[in-house]
This record gives sequence, C-alpha cells and structure tokens, in this order.
Amino acid sequence: MRRRARRYPEGEHEAEILDLAEDGRGIARIDGKVVFIADALPSERVVFRYVAAGKSFDEGQTLRVASASPDRVTPGCPHFGVCGGCALQHLAPEAQVRFKQKQLVDALARIGKVAPEQLAEPISGPVWGYRRRARMGAKWVFNKHKVLVGFRERRTHFLAELSRCPVLDPRVGEALEVLAEALANTSIADKIPQIEMAAAEHVCLSIRVLQAPTEADLQVFRQLARDTGFELRLQPGGLSTITPLDPPARVLDYSPDGSARRLQFEIADFIQVNGFISQRVVNQAIDWLAPQPGERVLELFCGLGNFSLPLAARGVALTAVEGDAGLVQRARDNAQRNQMNIRFEKADLFKTGAEADWLAGAFDAVLLDPPRSGAEAMMPLIAAKKPSRVVYVSCQPGTLARDVGTLVHHHGYRLERAGVMDMFPHTAHVESMALLRRDAP
Repeated sequence: MRRRARRYPEGEHEAEILDLAEDGRGIARIDGKVVFIADALPSERVVFRYVAAGKSFDEGQTLRVASASPDRVTPGCPHFGVCGGCALQHLAPEAQVRFKQKQLVDALARIGKVAPEQLAEPISGPVWGYRRRARMGAKWVFNKHKVLVGFRERRTHFLAELSRCPVLDPRVGEALEVLAEALANTSIADKIPQIEMAAAEHVCLSIRVLQAPTEADLQVFRQLARDTGFELRLQPGGLSTITPLDPPARVLDYSPDGSARRLQFEIADFIQVNGFISQRVVNQAIDWLAPQPGERVLELFCGLGNFSLPLAARGVALTAVEGDAGLVQRARDNAQRNQMNIRFEKADLFKTGAEADWLAGAFDAVLLDPPRSGAEAMMPLIAAKKPSRVVYVSCQPGTLARDVGTLVHHHGYRLERAGVMDMFPHTAHVESMALLRRDAP
C-alpha cells in the first residue's frame, strides 16, 4: 500500500539551533521533536519553514536568520542553497574544520568507545578551486531550449542551473556555460547525460554519449577543445569504451607527495579530488607510520599507488593490495615507470582469509585507506600480524571508529593519535587519520 505523506505545519516558524548534524544541517528541538534545519548554525535563532515530516524527526529550510552565529559568513557561490553540491558555505572555513574534528572525536567516543591520546592538528588548505575530479550531470531542458551542466539541486533529482562552480578547478568551474552551449549545439544534446572531469596539468573531459555523434557534432566538440584547451574523450558505453576524440590520448598524471614521482591514471580512475590536501595526507601518513629501511610494510586498498610509491621510497619491503584488477595493473605500471620494486597483489579485502599468500610472514607496520564501508574483515588479520604501528586513513569517521575500537579493545592496540583532513571544504564530508600502536611484547 502507498503510504500517505505526513503533514507538517505550514507558514513560518522560529527555532533555536542547538548543534550541527553530521550532514551539516542545524539541529533544533520543537515540542520535544528534533527538527533538522538546512543553512542554520549552532547558537542561531532562525525563521524557517517545514519541508518534510517524519515519525521521529522533521526537516526544515532556513528562510532568514533572526540572530546570527559569529561563525556565519556570506557564501562564496551564487548558487549556494539551490545546488546540492555544498552544505556549509555559510560557515567560516575554520569553523567547518572544527565541526569535522568534533564529528571525528564524537564518533570515536560513541562508536569505538575510545579517545586519542593526542588530537592532531587538522590538515587544511585552499577552500576554492580545489576540486580536480568530478562527475557532472548534463541535461537538455526542452522548455528552456538549453543544456544544463553541473550538479543536482538540493532535495531533487533535477540539475541546478549553474553559471559557474567555484569549488571546481577554475579552468572548468568558470567554463560551465561554455560547455553547456557547446553541447546544445549538437544534434545529440538530449543524449548526453554526464561529463567526467579530471584536471591535471591539462584538463580532460569524458563526455558520455548515448547516441553516436554526427560529423557535425564532432566538429562542435573539436571547436570546444580548441576554445578551452581541454582534451575531450567520448564514452559511448561502459568505462572501457572511453576513447579520445582525436587520438592519441594525452597522459594524465600527478605527484602523490610533491616529489618528482608521477602517478599515471585513467579519467575514470579514483584519485583524491583535492590534490593539495592529498599530498599533505600522504606525507603525514608516512611520517606517522615512520617506516624504517628494510622493514616489511603492508598496504591495503592501495589503488593506483598513491601511498605506495612514497612508502617504497623509504626503503621498505612493501606489499600493496587492491581489489580492482585494473588499478592493480596500473599501480604496477606506475611502480615500473618510477623504477620502484613493490609487490602488488589483487585480493578481495572484504573476504580475504589468513591463508592468503601475501599475508605470509610478519609485518612491522600497516597502512590502509579503505572506502566508506571501512575494513572490518581485515582487523583480525592485521592484528594477527602484530605490527607495531597501524595508520588508518578514512573517509567515514563511523567505520574508522568501529575498526579502531576493535583493535584497541580486542587486540592490544592504543590510539596514539587522530586528526582530520579538510579534503572537501564547504561539504560535511569528513576525512580522518588514526595512528595505532602496539607496545611490546
């Protein structure tokens, strides 16, 4: 049976904001019920309207601020509040970092039942123009006779009508209207649903095409490439079908740690979106791990080798493991190009058992960088190796807290240090790092 939507009060209402939720919305309590209010900050009194009602909580949208927080700032993007890409532009950058640090500390205490002996200084950097990787939507809007390029509106599946995006690499962020106009000039404007972006030394865009472009369409794309300097690729099917508009494809690469080492990648590969912060994260992780020449080190979820190459440069015997075969091969190729000897292995790190060949022997240290779901299955296997140091890089504080709690409460480790990295300014996304140590014996 179709459930009837709950009714909520109409009109304008006032609320005092008590805290921020994990997604960056303000938290109020009205008549004993929690209300999550977008664009509201702690200590503020806001006028809002209800937008949804639920059994245990309601949702609202700020209309105006009656009493502002000292941390409130003017959003830097004209589309903030409409575009769903950012949630915290109204909060000062330094306050955003404090909010993320609080999310980490609270998760460690609530979920992991543990507190770090030392809270590390947050890693932060430029808050605009930082994003080098993105998947943007594209949509032909018949009523407007135009193409939209960008991200979805808040609370809808519709694309926001954006003129610019200040969090993207400015070569792309300032060219959204140029991209949209070019797509609108093709015969397949309604058959282009998305654009993959990778901004390295040059900008590469992969345009998804659900219908083969005509020769006239290809000329439009070529003119776009000349006007912008972008390298264009077309994707008619799955990821394996991505091909350069005009071969050969140009090399995409970056330095993982600010050194002369270079990692090559494909446009659809996962790389950290914030190059400046990513380099600082790599260097901090290796500093925390403190690998010594000749030590055996295990790296899990290694991807393309973002940590692997800088780790191997410390003179360790490194075994690096990843679940995606394509990434493993590209990691091997990257090591070879950089003249480094690293053992790369493919394995399902959510099911691997202790009998895996690459787990044979002891390891002095472990570094892991899992996806949002964490690395629960690997905790007992790591503990069985008894490494003296474990550095855990995380993109979800809840699963980090769960896994850290396992090592601390069941396997004799202590949480020596933890801290956050502001990889995604203006969003509620929290990246963090933890150092665990196992004291002798």
